[in-house]
This record gives sequence, C-alpha cells and structure tokens, in this order.
Amino acid sequence: MTLFLNCQDLCKSFGNRTLFENLSFSIFSGDRVGLIGPNGSGKSTLLKILSGIEKENSGTISTKRGLKVGYVPQTCEFPGVTPKNILLDGLKEDERPDYEKELLVETWLSKLGFTGKETSAALLSGGWKKRLSLAQELMKEPDLLLLDEPTNHLDLEGILWLEKFLPKEAPSYLLVSHDRYFLQNMINRTIEINPVYPNGLFAIDGTYSKFLEHKEGFLQGQLEQQRSIASKARRELDWLRQSPKARTSKSKSRVESAHELLGELSAIKGRNLQKKAGIDFVASERETKKLLVAKNLSKAIDDRLLFNHLDFILSPGTRIGLMGPNGSGKTTLLRMLAGETTPDQGTIKMADNLQIVYFDQHRLQLPDHITLRDALSPSGDFVTFRGQKIHVNGWCKRFLFAPEILDMPLDKLSGGERARIAIAHLMLQPADLLLLDEPTNDLDIPTLETLEDSLVDFPGAVVLITHDRCMLDRICNSFLALGDSETPQLFPDFFQWEASLKSKATTQKPKEEKKKDAAPEKRKLSYAEKKEYDQIEGKILELEAELQTLNRALEDPSISQNPDQLQTLCTQIGLTENRIEQLYLRWEELEKKST
Repeated sequence: MTLFLNCQDLCKSFGNRTLFENLSFSIFSGDRVGLIGPNGSGKSTLLKILSGIEKENSGTISTKRGLKVGYVPQTCEFPGVTPKNILLDGLKEDERPDYEKELLVETWLSKLGFTGKETSAALLSGGWKKRLSLAQELMKEPDLLLLDEPTNHLDLEGILWLEKFLPKEAPSYLLVSHDRYFLQNMINRTIEINPVYPNGLFAIDGTYSKFLEHKEGFLQGQLEQQRSIASKARRELDWLRQSPKARTSKSKSRVESAHELLGELSAIKGRNLQKKAGIDFVASERETKKLLVAKNLSKAIDDRLLFNHLDFILSPGTRIGLMGPNGSGKTTLLRMLAGETTPDQGTIKMADNLQIVYFDQHRLQLPDHITLRDALSPSGDFVTFRGQKIHVNGWCKRFLFAPEILDMPLDKLSGGERARIAIAHLMLQPADLLLLDEPTNDLDIPTLETLEDSLVDFPGAVVLITHDRCMLDRICNSFLALGDSETPQLFPDFFQWEASLKSKATTQKPKEEKKKDAAPEKRKLSYAEKKEYDQIEGKILELEAELQTLNRALEDPSISQNPDQLQTLCTQIGLTENRIEQLYLRWEELEKKST
C-alpha cells in the first residue's frame, strides 16, 4: 500500500465564512474513499484543492512524487465539437503518434458507450457529458481519480453501469456523493467533514454501513462525555461561587482548571447540537379518495413514442416512483400531470380545485447576485407558512442558514444550499399532489433523510423522479416503469423493478453474444492507412537499431556510474521499447484489414 497524499491542518475560507479548518488525513493506493458532510462544509472545494484548481488558505499537502490526479467535476460543459475531438484535444501534450492517440480515444469512447455518431458534445445530456468527462480523465491513466457527485444526471441504469465500470478502471478514487446505496456499493473507506467532531473530521475503514455504526457509537460516546464533564463543571462552579479567601497556588491552579473545564463543556455542547433542516410540506387536508385519474395516456415526441395505454389513479397516500432511462418520458409525464403539456391521446381527470405543486429538476432560477435574504423571502421580511407570518431570521434557521449570512450573495453558496432554498419555496404552497423531478440533487444526507420523513408523512399524493435508490425504496409504494415497452408496467416495490431489469439483460445477452460471434465486416485500407502500412516496417527497423545503440550505452562506465545519466538512459530505453511494441500491434491490426 503506497501513500498517495497526506494533508495536514488544511484550512479554507471565503471572506468571513470558514468552510473547514485543521483537516488532516491521508489517501493510499487502493483506497476507494467516500467523502461526505453537510451542505456548505467544503467537500467540492476540497476536491478542487487536491486537484490543484484551488489553493488552501493554510496547511500542507504532500504527494507521492509524480502522482497523477484526475478530476471529474460536478457539472461538465463542452464546446460544440464531437466527443472524439474533445478527447483528442486532451492528448495534445501526449508524445504518442497520432494513430495511437486515435486508437486510444476510440477505445475509451467505446468503453463509455458512445456510438461515434454523436455530432456535438455540447448537445449531450447531462449523463452523457458525465461519461465524456470520465473518459477525458481515465484515458490519462491517473493514479488517483477525484469525482464530485458522479451519479448526478445519470439515470438508474447509468448508476448501475457506473458501479460496475468504475472499480475496474480506477483502482483508487475519492468521490463526493449523497447517494447512500452508491456509497455502500462503491467505497472501502468513509471520511466525513463535520463540525460535530473534535477535529472537524471522522474517518472509518470499511463500508458505508459500518461507518454509520461507528458514527452512532462515537456521537453517543460524545454525549456521555458531555454529561460527565457537565457533572464535574457543576462541582467546580459550586466551588468557585464559594469565593475562597485564601488564594494559594493550589487553589489558583484549580480556578484555571475549572475555567478550562467550562470551555471544554461549551465546545462539546456546540458539537453535540446537531441540526437538521425543518422540511414540512403543507397539505390542503382534502378528503377526496380520487385526486387524479389518468386513462389511456399516450405521448410521442418527434415521431418517437414515449408511452402508450397508460392508466393509473392517484389517491391520498399514493406515492409513485417513475422509473426508466433518460429520454423515456418521465419528465414529460410529470409536466403532463402539472398541466404544462397535453397527452396525444387519453384523458386526465382531476378533483375539483386540485392543488398541485411541481418541483422542476432545473429548480428556481435565481440570479447569482441577489442575497440569501431576497431568495428566501422575496416579498419582504416575512413569509406566510401555514397561515402564520414568520420572520426571515427564523425562516432561514429552519433551513440551516445562520442569520449572519442573510446578506451573502447566492454565488457564494454551495449547490446543496441552493437546493434547500428551492425546497423552502416549495413548502410555502399548500398541495394535494406533489410532483417532484430530481429533488435530491446536491442535498446532504441529513437533509435527504429529513425530506424523506416529510414525504412519508405527507397525506396527499406524490409522484417522484429520482436516481436515489434509498429514497425510492423508502418513500414509494408503487413504481411505474417507462421506456421498456410501449405499454408502461407497474411494480409494487423497487426490488421487483430492479429484478425485471436483470431479467431483461439476461434475455438480451444471447443475442449480443451471437452478434459478437458473427464474422466482422472486412474493411479495405484507406489511402492514409495503406501509406502507414507501407512505412511501418521501416520505422520498426529504425527503432530496433536505436534500441541496440541505447543498450550498448549501458556498458559505458561514465554513464553507468552517473545516476542522473543512467536514469535518463533507462527512461529512453523504456520509451523506445514501448514504441516498438505499439508499432507491432498496429502492424498486425493493419495486416488483418488488408487481407
């Protein structure tokens, strides 16, 4: 096990806002680390610091010599050129021949599922942009890969694919994620950044579930420690109140110890005061048994059928999870229920004065320059919640914002903090039916758990799109699968839907294997390939002669006794041998195509 990097006493702040301080941890080869923590604790910033994009305010980072670090950001944007050109552009500094670069790029595009027909990386969906960003980093063969919310924008099938793909292609990685099932399946170590810990950080080797057990034990022990210190502090306070007249050196020492004890008690109380966002949706308390009845719904976009013959009923207590790959029509169906689009066929009958609240996955688009105060309470210093007026100072605390930062512009907030603002807006609207399109993106785990509690208790109906399997499993009591066939299927629980996916993959496998066994279509050499084929043997002979010369130079005492010259020579020999091997592989490939 090789030490990749060691961080000591890292601190980072923006203005008066401290993200973290005095963080110390190490990462070794083979570590698959999950980095978690509350929104705004600096997880994404820490990844940028480790990748060299940002600079820490203080502290030190020591890395293994020559360590190669790859970084896949939370949001990936690309220009309007092909994915192939994007990857080739990333190899500009690479000294390999062009045909080797082409082969490498095509290999990685194939591994990531690209067909080669994609014309513009800018037009890719969020999930495919994430895959392209992964290819960009992995083809450079990093020793350590840093990933910020890698499951964001992926559908469930994409997440299941990533769980198989990532451990094979990246032996060591550090990822930020709030997807609890993904963490359980993907990591062998957990690091949490959180002020509830004495050093602001808690790390455990093992699975995510093991981390939760240790965390619970640690926090329980910390509570017991608080009780013990509080008991001692009471005795010392009683002694201090007696105001002893004779201040001997012994009694002065006790006074100092008493003040230290009180300071320790104050610190541990602050750590033990864990806060959760106060999420509570307002229901209209309607008693109608049928809120919405959908019959024979059908919808196509650009002559592509999304779904057909779709029937369902939404009653109070119904919580449906919409399943299916990206592009299967989940968001379209949600917009249809919200009245933003109409079905091509079929009817949607709603109860009188049905109150619908729709949470769009793109969320409330608020300008970066406005303050947190204006975002949380745009109509003044008060909001109206459940018929009561609440001052913005109290409303912000409900969503874990300190009143001191109400005048901070939104561009200083994390994605998770912005997500909490969107949920705050959602809570102010009474609802019979909640339509939620990816409400979990960027939320930290404690806030996710609070959101789940609120949805379980919500008396109305819920239709939910999310890639968070833990939330789906906990919230939904039925699952509607789109995209697998023209007629959508209904499943009673998440695991039956998942089993149907595996069954589908098994039935498709023989067809895929049969296709693989078929003789590949022979292609003639292009003009450039024929020219390359004619020259390749001569290049190999030249390099083999060069290799002989380099090997003879090893016998020169002036070189063999000079460590720097010897290192340079050995590097040249290794590079030359590698180039010869690559040329032989390419020669074999071109020869097969020419016969």
